[in-house]
Amino acid sequence: MGKQNQKNTNRRKIAYVSTLGTTQLHLRNPWIIAWWSAAFPGLGHLLLSKYLRGFFLFIWEVFVNINAHINLGIYYTFIGEFDKAKEVLDKDWILLYAATYIFAIWDSYRTTIDLNNMYKLAAREDAEIASFNMGAMEINYLDKRTPINAFLWSALLPGGGQLYIHRIITAAFAIIWWIVILYFSKLLPAIHFSLLGQFERAKSVLDVQWILNVPSVYGFTIYDAYVNTVENNKLYDWEQSKFLKQQYQYPKFNMPIKDGTYRSDLMYIVATFAYNNYLELAVTAIQMKGVAKERILAAPLDKRGEERRLFDNIHYSDGLSLIDLAAVLGTIFMLLGSIYGFVLEWGPILWGLIGLGSGCAVGIIIKLIVTKKHNKHRSKTLKESEVVLIIECEENELEMVKKTLWENHALGVSTLDFSHMT
Repeated sequence: MGKQNQKNTNRRKIAYVSTLGTTQLHLRNPWIIAWWSAAFPGLGHLLLSKYLRGFFLFIWEVFVNINAHINLGIYYTFIGEFDKAKEVLDKDWILLYAATYIFAIWDSYRTTIDLNNMYKLAAREDAEIASFNMGAMEINYLDKRTPINAFLWSALLPGGGQLYIHRIITAAFAIIWWIVILYFSKLLPAIHFSLLGQFERAKSVLDVQWILNVPSVYGFTIYDAYVNTVENNKLYDWEQSKFLKQQYQYPKFNMPIKDGTYRSDLMYIVATFAYNNYLELAVTAIQMKGVAKERILAAPLDKRGEERRLFDNIHYSDGLSLIDLAAVLGTIFMLLGSIYGFVLEWGPILWGLIGLGSGCAVGIIIKLIVTKKHNKHRSKTLKESEVVLIIECEENELEMVKKTLWENHALGVSTLDFSHMT
């Protein structure tokens, strides 16, 4: 009854782990979400895990854009052929396009603000979440993964990064539409001819109407995979911290110092860990070897505001401090490179890649300059201690406990023995 009442009092939750993926609330920049909706309606909503709305707007964008010839109009406008731009646009379809395009931007911005408020309320309620879900078709669980790996897999295959972090719905949608765009744009033959140096032939095979969809979809899949890897890692830390506080903070734990004096009758081992599965493997293994749970104290550490870093990794994350602007500018420059590549010697493929790299570099440089004031002179180590374990031991248990801790990748282990102080 107590558990049922607790469940009913939690009106909101931060995350939901299902067989198809992990859906979670976290703080987002409304302007960044609105930008992705402007780049391609539906993408902003997909970032918010508003799948039905995102799918509808994405498919609407493809259908109406093709019939209105929006991308062709953009192409001719940017190369200065304004008469052709006017001629190619379908007036009936373009009027239909405008209202829904603006709605997608406005609604994604508004929804982001609402979800940010929901996140704050859910965090205050501190509701429990199930960290493991097993179904007939799939298994999903909270785990920590490296953001750069998600970045690279999406760069190699849009949707691959989403598969890496188990965002099955977004992955399936991204991969299917990436194949559709590849087919109609004739991108793969154009890449082949570009690598052979046959740039004019590469230009001739490309479909301009479809190729201009590539920068937005390609940039989005990379950004979405990276962002959600970072947030999944944060969620893992949060959930494991709650678990340790609930299970390994026994109120009557025999502390090493009591009433201002050392406990000379007891021995202790102190170890530090990062948040990961090895931490739980260590404490459960020690319990299986005879050390009661009441003799293990876990103290998850609150994290200090972290130094701005070029890339987040599995242990460190300052959110999206550097990747957001890089993704935006990379997408814009890639689009411009693809457009002007039709009139430049190297063609749209190489110029699109040059634009992508240049935009990302400019975005990172700008963010580094802007956030420089946040950097502190702090030591840079490979890993940072996030949890402290204190384990009460008998003398014959010391070596077993230390060995178990080291085998499970403890960052540091120390023995406290006050017997010589009596």
